Amino acid sequence: MMRARVAYKGAIHDATPVAAPDHEDLRLADGRVVAAQDVVWLPPFQVGTVIALGLNYADHAKELAFNAQEEPLAFLKGSGTLLGHRGVTRRPSDVKFMHYECELAVVIGRPAKQVPRSQALAHVAGYCIANDYAIRDYLENWYRPNLRVKNRDGGTVLGPWFVDAADVANPAQLGLRTFVNDKLTQQGNTRDLIFDIPYLVEYLSSFMTLSPGDVILTGTPQGVVNVMPGDVVACEIDGLGRLVNTIAADDEFGR
Repeated sequence: MMRARVAYKGAIHDATPVAAPDHEDLRLADGRVVAAQDVVWLPPFQVGTVIALGLNYADHAKELAFNAQEEPLAFLKGSGTLLGHRGVTRRPSDVKFMHYECELAVVIGRPAKQVPRSQALAHVAGYCIANDYAIRDYLENWYRPNLRVKNRDGGTVLGPWFVDAADVANPAQLGLRTFVNDKLTQQGNTRDLIFDIPYLVEYLSSFMTLSPGDVILTGTPQGVVNVMPGDVVACEIDGLGRLVNTIAADDEFGR
């Protein structure tokens, strides 16, 4: 099942696609059918802790001139970073290189503490698309992404749909694609993750309790390019839909 969360006429609603996942109409939980452009899209589930992975594709690590890691590079993100489908992400006027990161987001459904790899997927509720923007100008240490790089307001887009784990046959074989102004700029596949989903659940739950609603952003493959105000960025993952947002300049945010 695919579902979204949207704001419409002063209330927050659960919603499902009327037909195909990319259909322009939504059916609210109360039965009303509304157009996609008439709602404000929110992250499609109640988000808990966001745990992000850096350099988790070997080709992307090579693209940034880094060797493959021996241990996951993981860091946390604040709630203010989150944005929904069709939202707007600010590009600061003083930066030279800001890029998207199309990622598979893994959503925890059951508490997980010291979970072995063999049982890890039983703790996953479902999946969605994430686009986790980064500003390379602000990076102080590749192995410890700082707050200005990875905790920017509106810099992490989630959605448009939450897809139940039962409806994703093989999360280790999903194609990822990113388009900038309809031009394909990034392609990859989750089979190329350095640390796969069962490993990440086992690793993270070995020292922290994962709770329902927690999200693991699994990293991005190679193919990141600079984005500018006015660019429309669309991220696709097989079976999870198409996540779209727009880049805006400081003046649109009153800065």
